[in-house]
Amino acid sequence: MRHLKGWWLILGIILIVDVYIFSVITWVTNNSSTTVQVITYTGYWVVSAAALLFIIVFRYAKFFQKHTVFRNYLFAMLIGLILAKLVAALFFLTDDIRRGGIWLVSKVLANKGGGLVAPDGSISRSVILSWLGIGLGSGLYATLIYGFTNKYNYQVKHIKLAFNNLPPAFKGMKIVQLSDIHSGSLQNKEAVSEGVDMVLKEKPDLILFTGDLVNNTADEMNDYVEIFSRLKTPLGVYSVLGNHDYGDYYSWPDSDEKHKEAQRVAGRRLFTPMQLENLDKLKQTHAKMGWRLLMNEHVVLNRGGQQIALLGIENWGAKGNFSRYGKMHEAYAGTEKYPFKILMSHDPSHWDAEVLTKYKDIDLTLSGHTHGMQFGVELPFLKWSPVQWMYKKWAGIYESGKQKLYINRGFGFIGYPGRVGVLPEITVIELE
Repeated sequence: MRHLKGWWLILGIILIVDVYIFSVITWVTNNSSTTVQVITYTGYWVVSAAALLFIIVFRYAKFFQKHTVFRNYLFAMLIGLILAKLVAALFFLTDDIRRGGIWLVSKVLANKGGGLVAPDGSISRSVILSWLGIGLGSGLYATLIYGFTNKYNYQVKHIKLAFNNLPPAFKGMKIVQLSDIHSGSLQNKEAVSEGVDMVLKEKPDLILFTGDLVNNTADEMNDYVEIFSRLKTPLGVYSVLGNHDYGDYYSWPDSDEKHKEAQRVAGRRLFTPMQLENLDKLKQTHAKMGWRLLMNEHVVLNRGGQQIALLGIENWGAKGNFSRYGKMHEAYAGTEKYPFKILMSHDPSHWDAEVLTKYKDIDLTLSGHTHGMQFGVELPFLKWSPVQWMYKKWAGIYESGKQKLYINRGFGFIGYPGRVGVLPEITVIELE
């Protein structure tokens, strides 16, 4: 009952914001023709009513909850609309606070309204703030819709990294890093195949995948196994698991009340038999594609008679409620003798929390996970995304002493079926 009250409270707040914004729209269109007013007012309420209706239908109709693609697009449009209205409302509220201040001054200090108070006591809205709110809100929404067209707009990023302790035989080695494929969100096999072609065109010596092959279940990869199986290199393709690969966000049919109580008592997630079976299928998928999945272990890479260590751990997150299946000590054991070490760890928060403090001879860490929130600004003079409020390190290269971290922006997408500013990435790293 409390949950239902909270749901209807959200709907009530959205409706109040709609009415508030509409009051401003009626003001700015006051001098427009009747035709413009009718079209504007009708369009506004048709869209607003459709959004409210979708929220209600989504709450009670299982159709939307089962059909991921349909749901994601509609949900993204809805969230975009709500965000756009909140941005607009922020400007309108700022203007109303200004008007309130002028009214208060005019009451306290007689005849000190500065000419801003009309003879009838009314205070006009700011034309600039009103149009700014409408313009920025509309612009944000249009940008989010445009982002739908960018989800397969793969960007190849070349980066050269220098290390004093890199064995000479590995100088010039080209590594392609991929991350966060999220096959459960992909809908265009041709576009994905073109992305794989872009990887192969780089002719890498080594390909490393840093987790989140699926959204929830192993069968999401069924249509893409053949495509990603084309990835081959002289030194092989290696991979690790990300937080989504364990099926922790899926409602498994055998997760009964007894299982939930056991989780509560244990204070951690416990796999159900079906979830364990799914994880085993996912491991088999990696093997079927020819990818060597590293589960808290390391391998030795040989080139020109010299060796370096490649470590891979299961997901280990220091932020939020992300799982910690990784066992760094197991992967690290036996690598001490190798002069250069590369670590694959899906969640970049692992770098600050454990790698920098306990494993100071890990030269290069490769991560993904953040996607750059699929929304942001990346310019030569400005790099920003909302995700940085949770992850200070969220995309690109970071350094601390001799250690380096590179965070891939992700090959796929999840939730919002698009990209704005932060495009899907294929990273090409050349070691020097």
